[in-house]
Amino acid sequence: MKKLFNIIAVLLLISTSGVIAQQNVGKANSTAKIVGIAKDMKTGDPVPYATAALYVAGSDSNVAGGVADGDGQFFITGMEPGTYDLKLSFLGFETTVIKDIQIVSKTGEVNIGEIEMTDEGLALEEVTVQGQRELIEERVDRTIYKAENDKTTAGGDGTDVLRRVPMLSVDLDGNVSMRGSSNITVLIDGRPSAIAASSITDALKQIPADEIKSVEVITSPSAKYDAEGTSGVINIITKKNNLQGMSANIRTGTGLRGSDFGLNASARKGKFGFTLGGFGRAGYNIKGSFENKQVITNTDGSSSTVLQSSDTKSNQLFGRYNFGADYEIDQYNFLTAAVNFGIRNRSSLEQNFLTQTLREGTLLSSSLQDRDTKDNSNSIDISLNYTKTFEKKGKEIALLTLYSRNNGENSFVNTLFEEDMSTIDSRLKNDNPSKNEEYTVQLDFVEPLGKDGNSILEYGAKNILRKAYSDFTYFQAEGADGSYVENPDPTLSNEFSYDQNVTAGYVSYTTTLFKNYTIKPGIRYEYTTINADFKTESAVDIPSYGTFVPSLNLSRKLANGNLIKGSYNRRISRPSLRYLNPNLDKSNGNQLTQGNPELDPEYTDNYELGYSTFFKSTMISFSGFFRNTTGSIQAVRTIQEDDIIYTTYDNIGHERAVGTNIFTNISISNKLSLNGSMDLYYSMLDNGLTDPNFAASNEGVVISGRLFGNYSLPKDWQVQVFTFARGRQVQLQGSSGGFAAYGMGINKQFDEKRGTIGFGADNFLSKEFKVRNEIITPTIVQNSTNAMRNMNFKINFSYRIGKMSMDQKPRRKKSVTNDDLKEGGSEAEMQQNK
Repeated sequence: MKKLFNIIAVLLLISTSGVIAQQNVGKANSTAKIVGIAKDMKTGDPVPYATAALYVAGSDSNVAGGVADGDGQFFITGMEPGTYDLKLSFLGFETTVIKDIQIVSKTGEVNIGEIEMTDEGLALEEVTVQGQRELIEERVDRTIYKAENDKTTAGGDGTDVLRRVPMLSVDLDGNVSMRGSSNITVLIDGRPSAIAASSITDALKQIPADEIKSVEVITSPSAKYDAEGTSGVINIITKKNNLQGMSANIRTGTGLRGSDFGLNASARKGKFGFTLGGFGRAGYNIKGSFENKQVITNTDGSSSTVLQSSDTKSNQLFGRYNFGADYEIDQYNFLTAAVNFGIRNRSSLEQNFLTQTLREGTLLSSSLQDRDTKDNSNSIDISLNYTKTFEKKGKEIALLTLYSRNNGENSFVNTLFEEDMSTIDSRLKNDNPSKNEEYTVQLDFVEPLGKDGNSILEYGAKNILRKAYSDFTYFQAEGADGSYVENPDPTLSNEFSYDQNVTAGYVSYTTTLFKNYTIKPGIRYEYTTINADFKTESAVDIPSYGTFVPSLNLSRKLANGNLIKGSYNRRISRPSLRYLNPNLDKSNGNQLTQGNPELDPEYTDNYELGYSTFFKSTMISFSGFFRNTTGSIQAVRTIQEDDIIYTTYDNIGHERAVGTNIFTNISISNKLSLNGSMDLYYSMLDNGLTDPNFAASNEGVVISGRLFGNYSLPKDWQVQVFTFARGRQVQLQGSSGGFAAYGMGINKQFDEKRGTIGFGADNFLSKEFKVRNEIITPTIVQNSTNAMRNMNFKINFSYRIGKMSMDQKPRRKKSVTNDDLKEGGSEAEMQQNK
């Protein structure tokens, strides 16, 4: 119990005066400094964020303090010359005391070297800590958001978590962008998922927020990562453990717009570990509306106006199930295996879809239809990985394998009514089953260099074989009871196969220079071959290509734990099936959309400069960036007969963006904390065309921000509030509207924190959200409004059964990471093209 009080006392000290000493540098010429490194006695690893408290020797009089960085290094400044005792503590470790530290000068530095800390051996349930833990961690190439410390997401999914992460924006449909770009890669526990490859949005909805430990935002991926992802990589780390025993957790939540239920169990005995779990989430009663107005300039100089409106309703069902096992062959050899299943079913209904066409103010035609759309899929990921470590710390060899498969079924039925608006005239049906398969083999080597091992050489090779298949067919039926007849037109009914093979090799080197500098250069080469073919047409000729991808990351540790970092990397974005699929989308008869199988990849050069600093109880992180993309995949719109807008894609774009991100975390007291961030960038887009009918360019400022607050009440009660706002998004031809969202929650822990019950409310002051989009071209002006009723009240409950104790020997786990498909973007396009 005494040890527990020591931990609590030190943590309370941090929130009130733990970093005050760091602010005294430069005051009254007092720059004396104590530096050291906290190390785990058993493993030799650093102890990140250990708390260092300085006392007058032989007394309880605290004079200064500090918190170690991610490498266990801490700084204490601001003390006068004298004799002091240092107390070093961290959750789960014995408090270590270094006595009689002599400060003989106001400008001197005392380096006490490495301080070994002993594991305290407490069971997890025996520790109670009041006060806020850090939500953000900065590293040389990434920012880490510690989602497990954020209770406002309880009962939500991955989308709710990512809305709180610095540098990320998530719109109302769940589409994710990083610094204004939706071309990002999302990994789960360092590896891709079949469902994430087909839809990032859907993948996030399948992951319960309660199972997310942290989110890594990697804005400058090194050569070890695949060359894909213009803006960078998001790695979602789920909660894993190295515990012995058995445990199970049940959680459920229900609300006006959705319900969820999950059950997870884990067991570990000796060298074997197993996990088994599942999570299901249903969305229902999601109503809204849609309005669209488009003005088209005809070749004869006249103009046509098309007005569309409908009521919308959607239902969703998501599920994710997994089984994992790992085995420690011996001290240096490890095996891990996992099987993950995913299900995603979504149906949407647009009723009373009214379309009116006017020319020069005169009504030419009017039609009414209902549109029923289904988008269902299931996925499976199977991985088997082997890792070998050595007596030499840090040396490692890993052989990683992954098989992923996603089966999709997309269809829609348009029911067209006659002029009386009640009799069915005809029905149009489109079936589009699809399949995506991935076979991946990866071999990685890690070799520490030098006597002290502060330099690391990483190299390896990888091969990804992808097979995509799309079978699309259109059917027509007369009246309400007529039989469907297949349309033989090969542009409407065909089969498309797309095979892609990517072979890559990389080398990366990390070293520390002049004590406080870290440099990480790397080079990666990828060679891509593609075979594309139609069943009833000749093969599509797409040449093979090779790509060199350099990267460079630099960082420098400054006084008082501050960090400055810079980076450059080149990225490649290969088009995914979303852009390639030749299935003609005629669900909206006035606006047609079709993929382009002959698309080339796009290339991006990224430059970044970041700085993190601390003062008093506040942490602030700044970053600036410049992004230049050539061969950008952009929409091309043309006018067909009967004022129909036809949209496809081509490599015609040139995108540039320059901007900044600011994040702050403020610990006002041990009970109240605030954190917020702002993203601001200037976007410049040009499609490079000279034909005045198709040439387009646009530029403007885009801004978004978020704020989160947390307050701890007595008796294990907690209150959180959150708000997010995103401004207008600049696009090549027009813009998409901004929106704001907010929520609050309160939860109570009980039964020695085995159980949690809470209540939450989202957007409770607004009946609905409206997002207004526009498209402006020389021949098309389109304005659309999407409304969604997103008010929600929810109750959450979770309870943990069983008890597990700490295993002192952490097991090494590695997995495949595939980061090489351009995702996103098209859903926003489709919203505008409704």
